[in-house]
Amino acid sequence: MAETVNFTGAVDRELLKRAKIVAAKFETSINALFNTELRYLVDTFEAAENAGNQNYKTLLGFSLGRINDLTAMQTLGLDSEEDLFLLMAQAHLPMPRLPEPVTQGMVDRLNALMP
Repeated sequence: MAETVNFTGAVDRELLKRAKIVAAKFETSINALFNTELRYLVDTFEAAENAGNQNYKTLLGFSLGRINDLTAMQTLGLDSEEDLFLLMAQAHLPMPRLPEPVTQGMVDRLNALMP
């Protein structure tokens, strides 16, 4: 077994609540969930990088909000956002999330359109 180290990180409070529920349902720890997901991400990234495939790097950049959807689509040679979303799912990566104020602004603008 590999040597483990402790580290400090921050996570969204609501996400932590949800993670506790998932961990309880699987009778495991949040630490085990975290290690499984982090290992998957790192192993996949390294395998793609070793194969000279930059697609995963592009998808990860999009997931982290470092590049926008248009840049990701252009880099990957995609014609539709649907294809980008499918690749994100296949890569086991979450869609990027907008900051809460931006999301709320969008909701407010949509609500303003309602009579």
